[in-house]
Amino acid sequence: MERLGPGGPVLVWRGVGSRREVVAVGGVEGVRAGQALSDAQAIAPEAQAVEEDAAAEAALLERLALWALRFSPLVSPSPVHGGGSGWGPGTPALLLDITGATHLFGGEAALLRRVVAGLAGLGFTACGVIAGAPGTALALARSGGAGIIPPSEEAAAVEDLPLSVLPIAPEVVTALSRMGLRRIGEVRRQPRGPLARRFGAATLRALEEAAGEVSAPISPIRPPPDFSATREFLEPLITREAIDIAVAALLRALCRRLEEASRGARRVVLRAHRVDGAVQEVAIGTGLAVRDPAHLGRLFEQKLERLEPGFGFDRIVLGAEATEAMTGLQGGFVRGAQETEDLARLFDRLAQRVQVWRLAPAESHWPEREVTRVHATAGVLVPQDWPRAVRPVRLLRRPLEVSAMALLPDAPPSLLRIGKVGHRVRAAEGPERIEPEWWRARPDRPGRDYYRLELASGVRLWVCRSGFGAEARWFVQGRL
Repeated sequence: MERLGPGGPVLVWRGVGSRREVVAVGGVEGVRAGQALSDAQAIAPEAQAVEEDAAAEAALLERLALWALRFSPLVSPSPVHGGGSGWGPGTPALLLDITGATHLFGGEAALLRRVVAGLAGLGFTACGVIAGAPGTALALARSGGAGIIPPSEEAAAVEDLPLSVLPIAPEVVTALSRMGLRRIGEVRRQPRGPLARRFGAATLRALEEAAGEVSAPISPIRPPPDFSATREFLEPLITREAIDIAVAALLRALCRRLEEASRGARRVVLRAHRVDGAVQEVAIGTGLAVRDPAHLGRLFEQKLERLEPGFGFDRIVLGAEATEAMTGLQGGFVRGAQETEDLARLFDRLAQRVQVWRLAPAESHWPEREVTRVHATAGVLVPQDWPRAVRPVRLLRRPLEVSAMALLPDAPPSLLRIGKVGHRVRAAEGPERIEPEWWRARPDRPGRDYYRLELASGVRLWVCRSGFGAEARWFVQGRL
């Protein structure tokens, strides 16, 4: 596909050393890629010269790929290679896997017309090809072809195409041209062994993909959801009330499908397609598998404020991208399960505003590794001898190094100096000695002695002495 500039045809150029070279052409006759920009402007003075912006082109192609999700859940932006005149290898392309989706649009021909017309409505000139292999469709589209290739006729369809439509290095195309091989069919009739040895396996692979002998998988821009519900609107939705009504209907439809499959959603993504081609996403997650539309609607309630309708949404899709097996609850016999579900719903709502988690014991006696974060609704098994001693409610993110004075080497400190301020210690307990974990820590890591201190001000601290003797260092690691 190609896009004309606001003033008509365009010439896209890039700097190659001290030279400005044309890399793509839109709506200009007689200009080819690789030509000097000055020569191209002499041929077409009316054309607008635009410097290449690879990052902007990639971002635009990604937005178009999101727009194309309305036709298939498997859409991949095709990387640009080389350069071309008009349609060619330098023209961006989209690959759609439409297997099993054509009947939703009235057949392959109707789907193809709808995709091309949709891109035209966004301001893009596009051609479309439907074939049994991605490489075939891509090669034909980059040559300016259009239409539907019947099954088993992929090799014949690409027979006369130039080698420049293949994703191979320009120097390989030049070398083959010097040998008199300028068409895909001419190269395919050569012995494969010498061809692969001289030009590499990648060239042979590109030829096989174009002929449909090998079907390379596409890398979709978004993974297809496990379950989804979609609604398109003849009149774009602009108001929040209309969006809420549409989302509520989609949630009911999605939850019905989940119930029929005995599944529950853990992550639901809403994609709102604007009439200008932009796609906005809103996602929610749940602690337990859920298929209650009312609960999911409450989770979406705050996040829908982020949507910017502009001139309106003409399509909204809800997809359950993570699901789990879920069976129904029989009332009166599973009170504990119902309480767990109610608690999970509360956590889900809190998680839309703040982080919600709980701590679980970990297999370590080193204080900063004794616990790990788990989901708020996850089951936690606490060993009988854990914890071994009193621990702070929360450790400091980074221990605070302080100075300390003690009457004896192993005695608790009698004075702490935090910064420039000294604090007298009124009471102390300890030490609790913890040695490094030999299977994990480095060999020279010192052991630690921990003390529970109460300062004269009443503040209670958990302090640590790392190392012993003259090399000992003191740290505050938490508050009791």
